[in-house]
Amino acid sequence: MWAWPRIRRYARRNATLSLTPHPAAAGSPAASRSAQKADVLWQSIVEALEDAKAENIVSIDLSGRTTLADQMIIASGRSSVHVGAIADRVVKACRAAGYPSPKVEGVPLCDWVLLDAQNAIVHIFRPDVRQFYNLEKMWSADRPGEAAKS
Repeated sequence: MWAWPRIRRYARRNATLSLTPHPAAAGSPAASRSAQKADVLWQSIVEALEDAKAENIVSIDLSGRTTLADQMIIASGRSSVHVGAIADRVVKACRAAGYPSPKVEGVPLCDWVLLDAQNAIVHIFRPDVRQFYNLEKMWSADRPGEAAKS
């Protein structure tokens, strides 16, 4: 059974906050290893989608836009059964590449299956559901005020 995580609150007044850069923020070797690892994951997922005959595969770079993930991959399957099979193929590909199994949502109906694979989020839709939600348009648009600055 799932329970809410405990939130610990520390009542400390006059505490100082010091900010140190994360190793991935700088051009450190840890950052390049992290980027290479993310590229391997992305490549494994896209190859699995192609092997499973997924249609209209789109990859959206989310780095700098959100902390959820670095990549969002959207694909379509021809039917609910095909969507479920594609999702299963992606899970197996992640495990074969040495990553933990992604968290999977939406398998009972298989209209829209969401896979959370660490730095990549994979959406697999039936074509009519994909057209209704239109995630490409939502995530491809610039943030408010961002286009005016460039």
